[in-house]
Amino acid sequence: MTSTYTLKLAHINDTHSHFDANRLQFTITEQQQELTLYSHSGGYARIGYQLSQAKLSAKANQQSFLFLHGGDSFQGTLYFNEFKGKANSDLLNLLKPDAMVLGNHEIDAGNGPVLDFLNDIQFPLLAGNMDLSQEDQQKTAKLSGHHNLYDYDTSSQTAKYILKPLHDKQVAIIGITLDQMKEIARPDEDTHFINAIETTRRTIAKLHEKGIYHIIVLSHLGLDQDRVLANEVDGISVIVGGHSHTLQGDFRDLGLSNIPYAEKVNHTPILHAGKYAETIGICDVSFDDAGRVTDISGGNFFMLDQQFILQAGEGEVCAENYLAIRAKLDANPAIFWDGEDSLVQQTILQKYRPSLDALDNQILSFVPKNLEHTRLPSKALPHGSEIAPWVSRSMYHETKAIGMQVDFALHNAGGVRQSLNKGQLSLAEVIGRILPFELPLVTYQIQGQYLFQMLESAINAATNNSVIGTGAGSFPYTYGLKYFYDGRQALGQRIVKLEIMRPANGQPLWFDIDPMQHYIGVSSAYTASGKEGYSPILQSDWQHSVDELTLPEAFIRFMSRTNTLDDILEPEVHYTSHRS
Repeated sequence: MTSTYTLKLAHINDTHSHFDANRLQFTITEQQQELTLYSHSGGYARIGYQLSQAKLSAKANQQSFLFLHGGDSFQGTLYFNEFKGKANSDLLNLLKPDAMVLGNHEIDAGNGPVLDFLNDIQFPLLAGNMDLSQEDQQKTAKLSGHHNLYDYDTSSQTAKYILKPLHDKQVAIIGITLDQMKEIARPDEDTHFINAIETTRRTIAKLHEKGIYHIIVLSHLGLDQDRVLANEVDGISVIVGGHSHTLQGDFRDLGLSNIPYAEKVNHTPILHAGKYAETIGICDVSFDDAGRVTDISGGNFFMLDQQFILQAGEGEVCAENYLAIRAKLDANPAIFWDGEDSLVQQTILQKYRPSLDALDNQILSFVPKNLEHTRLPSKALPHGSEIAPWVSRSMYHETKAIGMQVDFALHNAGGVRQSLNKGQLSLAEVIGRILPFELPLVTYQIQGQYLFQMLESAINAATNNSVIGTGAGSFPYTYGLKYFYDGRQALGQRIVKLEIMRPANGQPLWFDIDPMQHYIGVSSAYTASGKEGYSPILQSDWQHSVDELTLPEAFIRFMSRTNTLDDILEPEVHYTSHRS
């Protein structure tokens, strides 16, 4: 007789230090009138409350319960800038995850912050393909052997794992992170990452030998690579993922995505829960004796304010509109309301929030309309991000303002984190949300032929229009450099036109890049290191650090002088998809 094993599973990912509820905008149609709804969702106190409710439900229904974090707790807001991970570990301890997988942003600044995090947390950090066998045993930030870290076991070539009870069985949890970590983050030189697929395959075989068939892979690979993992490796019961900021579920009623929750690949459901602690995934999972999922129900849930703002594009918003929308929200199964865990909220407000409040009062400029940030061009935004070109413009002008020669600026999409809403722009908004990475700027002299190669390589990597993609964050945005990319062309010929700006009498004039000529650019130190498809930048004649400026400082100085973003930047991104 086949038995059924049930589990209530809660999951979050890519929370990026968003401890407070986030301001969100939804589009809702009511009686053929399109309305914009402004509210706040999520944050750690609301997540804490929903976790407590889920645990009570699991207990009442005699279910096992697991709460998992899909990685990237670090970076993202002023909380991280101010407290460097201490608030992250403190507040996650209050939420009590059963496990978290190592994300790439945990290791942005090397192994030291990971060690500090490991010393503070009260739950396991899984990094089953992180090989520390060559780690310098004399170094200060030594990770190998840490009791909270479940890394790669070189003797068996498998991931270390944790076991949790599942009725009369056990469920194994494996943590697998990006094997391209050295391409997109900054691990120490003695830290290596083993192939994610092969490590998972060997670990599952080892678990099967031990009679363990209920296996969860806690992944920080992104949805596309999770699909590859599920397709190529048999025996994974469930993948709980992160990295790609994917919000699964049908949210068309809110003007958002419609991506299947618990999408199945090779019989394996894949679960992702969006980003920035705006949503929480909660589902009931049923397994058979062999570890295969027989049923899964649930989804991702927003946690909204009881009160919200409605705005009409045309016409007036009346009380009847508000009541009708409230009734729609009440009936929407993907919406919870704003219950809070009081301990988590008090900890945020009393221990961490006071240090941030002063920065909110420093106003830099005014944003006259909503400016959207998207990493890749799309039908809605054919030239891509409306923010990243302003960031590149600020790098260009502020580097020139301190007396350095610059012909163009280039910045990768992943270095900009959020859209800008209409209204006053505060210092806190810039360093806490828009540009949270305090990266130095670097100038470099590079020959034109390598500019062609660099732009194509970065776009190929961002769009997976290459052998191995590194994610949409590598997509390049420029100022003073205009490129035309056609993904339908042969490899090496996709930048079909590349132009440089030469100001004349206050007006920009554009000239073709000469492949043999040398040009001076400015980028962040991250981009200048050649990661995520930017390796041709390493062919530069020279690179010099701009000691006076970091990436956010350039934008802050530029915005303080500009006062308002009231003019339109000429598009410098011209992109044709491979699928066109």
